[in-house]
Amino acid sequence: MKKASTILSHLSSQPQFKFLEQQLCYKKYIALLTPKYQKAIAFIYIKDNTLFVAVTHPGFKMELNYNRDLLKSVLTQLGKHDSTCEMMQAKDVVIFHSKYHPMEKEKVDESTVPYYHELASSDFKIESNDTDIITKFEQIKEQIKCNK
Repeated sequence: MKKASTILSHLSSQPQFKFLEQQLCYKKYIALLTPKYQKAIAFIYIKDNTLFVAVTHPGFKMELNYNRDLLKSVLTQLGKHDSTCEMMQAKDVVIFHSKYHPMEKEKVDESTVPYYHELASSDFKIESNDTDIITKFEQIKEQIKCNK
């Protein structure tokens, strides 16, 4: 029986699935960058010997513009050291802000809503002649007992 990895490698070598190999190389390229740049980059692609880098925030665009040489050198080093990513070559680097990639918002964990224990006790006496007040206080006593 064949293993799943051999089947996937055979499928990825087929010409109609060439984009899978490119996507794998794009992920490797992003993984080689520093964590700050990994967070800044939404996605990348290469077209006509130009590396297009989409960033998640316009502030990252300026920072990556100053480090174009770094991006280009990491790309050439990846092509030299990984034989599967030799096709990743670019002469120019274009950095743009992707308005279609939303910034990741911090997820609010709703399971951490604090629940408080009932601090009141039902050990109180009612001194009244009014039956309505006595019945209301009895209902309150029962609610307190149920909340404990």
